[in-house]
Amino acid sequence: MNLSLTKKELRTIYKAKRMALSQDEVDFLSEKIFEQFILQFNINENQKVNIFLPIKKFHEINTQIFIDYFFDNKIRVFVPKIQSGKMISVEIFTDSKFEVNNLGINEPVSNINLDVDLDFVLTPLLYCDRFGNRIGYGKGFYDSFFSDDLKIHNKIGLNFFSPNEDISDVFEKDVALDGLIAPFGFINFNDK
Repeated sequence: MNLSLTKKELRTIYKAKRMALSQDEVDFLSEKIFEQFILQFNINENQKVNIFLPIKKFHEINTQIFIDYFFDNKIRVFVPKIQSGKMISVEIFTDSKFEVNNLGINEPVSNINLDVDLDFVLTPLLYCDRFGNRIGYGKGFYDSFFSDDLKIHNKIGLNFFSPNEDISDVFEKDVALDGLIAPFGFINFNDK
C-alpha cells in the first residue's frame, strides 16, 4: 500500500531532496533523463515540442541538452511564457533573445503565442505520483495550459525522483500527465 501525503507535504519533501543534489548530480541525472526520452520516443523533424527553461537556483533539470538536440534535428521548439497571468507557448530559435521574468524564469522576449498542436509538452515538476498527478510550485500555470483548447498529444513530466507516495489532495482542476521520464526509465500513465 502506498503512503498518501498532501501536496504541501510532498512539495516540502521533494524540494528539499532536489536542493540536496549537487550540480554534478543534477547534470548527470539530467543526461540520464534525456537518454530515456530519446529511447522512449521516436521524435522526428518538424514535430513541435514545448519544453521549460530551468530555474538553475532550484536545481531543475538541465533542459538545454534537449533543446540543443531538438535544434540539431530540426524539431520545432516552444517554451512557456507567462503573459497576463496565463501561460502561453512561444516558438524559439537559435538566435532568440531572452529575459528573466518576475518569478526568476528565463523567457523569450517575443510574445508571439502560436496556437498550434504540440506533439510533446515536457513538463517541470517537483513530484509526480503513480497516477500522473503532478506537483509544481503551486501556481497552476500548467493545469490551466493543459485545460486550454490546445491539442497536446503527450504531456510528459521530467523528474529526478520516482513516484513513491500518492497525492491525497488531488483537485478536479488538476490535469494528470500522460507519462513520466526519470533517470530510471519511463512510466506510461495511460496504461493504468
